[in-house]
Amino acid sequence: MTTLDLNGVPVLVVGAGIMGVGIAQVAAQAGHAVMLHDMREGAASQAKAKLARSLEALVAKGRLKADAVAQTLSRIRPIWALEEAVSAGLVVEAIVEKLDAKRALFQQLEAILAADCVLATNTSSISVTAIANGLQHPARLVGMHFFNPVPLMQLVEVVSGLQTAPAVAEAIFELCKVWGKVPVHARSTPGFIVNRIARPYYAETLALLHEQAATPAVLDACLRAAGFRMGPCELMDLIGHDTNFSVTNSVYEANFHDKRFVPSLVQRELVDGGLLGRKSGRGFYDYADGAAKPAVAALESAALPPAQALGVHGRGPVAERLAATLAQAGRAFHRDEGSDWVGLAVDGAMLRLTDGRPASQLGADVAVFDLPLSPATGIALAWAPSCRASAAWVEQASHWLLALGFNPQRIADAPGLVVARTIAMLINEAMDAVQQGVCTPEGADAAMKLGVNYPAGPFEWLARWDAGAVIGLLDALDGFYRGERYRVSPALRQRAWQQAPRQAELATA
Repeated sequence: MTTLDLNGVPVLVVGAGIMGVGIAQVAAQAGHAVMLHDMREGAASQAKAKLARSLEALVAKGRLKADAVAQTLSRIRPIWALEEAVSAGLVVEAIVEKLDAKRALFQQLEAILAADCVLATNTSSISVTAIANGLQHPARLVGMHFFNPVPLMQLVEVVSGLQTAPAVAEAIFELCKVWGKVPVHARSTPGFIVNRIARPYYAETLALLHEQAATPAVLDACLRAAGFRMGPCELMDLIGHDTNFSVTNSVYEANFHDKRFVPSLVQRELVDGGLLGRKSGRGFYDYADGAAKPAVAALESAALPPAQALGVHGRGPVAERLAATLAQAGRAFHRDEGSDWVGLAVDGAMLRLTDGRPASQLGADVAVFDLPLSPATGIALAWAPSCRASAAWVEQASHWLLALGFNPQRIADAPGLVVARTIAMLINEAMDAVQQGVCTPEGADAAMKLGVNYPAGPFEWLARWDAGAVIGLLDALDGFYRGERYRVSPALRQRAWQQAPRQAELATA
């Protein structure tokens, strides 16, 4: 195969569940004749009828035009026998997430369809290479991973297995654009792009819960303050803990039990107890009628506390923010841009931006605060004092953070706090994915922003943060926990070396 054009070809969608019907809708809206099949008798017709009701409701609200909906529905034809789809030029499979079932379906389809019909699987976690094993024409099988709800979510991961023909992957890539989607190329490795890179977003919060470092409400508030639409606990409750736990287990097992992807005992207990989140009525939060969701206290702003000597240490956005706040308040302070830490010195005590080390490791009258990614004021920010800090400094540190424009949320003295360790791990995982050929940096950023609505992509975060600082934080976590979980990606270390000042090279010449 050299060139392949799938625009306008008849499409067979196998599986009339939520994903399958969504794919059928998108294909029909793009002008394709769509055949919808499901092994359950009557399921395809019922799915089309339900889709019709949903689209007609949107017409009633003025969101869609009646003639466009009529044309879309006219292009979707439920079929009972796969043999009716002999004219299909593209198959998109959206059946149960089981390797044997998918393999058997495609082998059955090969006996019915033309040899140049492209076969696409909507699998979210199963190896495309494994699904293609045993096919007569494995080169025509490709992953076409949509995200739910299909009509609204822009991202499609175009996943190539070892035998997928480049022309097939490129044809699907171009077709996705015609369908109004944003495609990204991915190599068939466990979790592809999104489900792999996203694991730390859940895992770091679950680890902090396991240590009883903070409550779900506080952890969610801190990450929402960093720009995420939902905190990890809220999101896991929405996804369903059974589903989220299953994906984590799948990625963990597929990576030969790499400790970076180890599942959480906290989440397993929720699954074992049937506390699956919204669908069961309770997860981290209670969803019963009338139940109130826990919220963090919103403290009122306060004036800067008195101090004899103030100093702003280090360089970068956080140091500049501290300096600007002090200057605006008319407070005298000195700058030490050459300092090896970032933060505020107050009469010999230190209020430091976390570098991954707990406050207790850094001294007595020390408090560490989390990475503030948003310039907004009054948003939740995790902080922790040293176990050796005086009661006076613990109280002052909280007041300083409040006066500097944050809503301080005290948590246990956990290394890396909340946002900093989460973002660092997302960056680290993305660096590994790119180094291993799973995707490009641009693909990783697009996938995470469009697939799971992250406020920025991992490489965009890295561009705003220093690679050396990310490595330092991860190394501190690794030193504290003594395991493989926080090992630094070789690609990230190489990035830091590339960013090293030229003077360091000259000094060793």
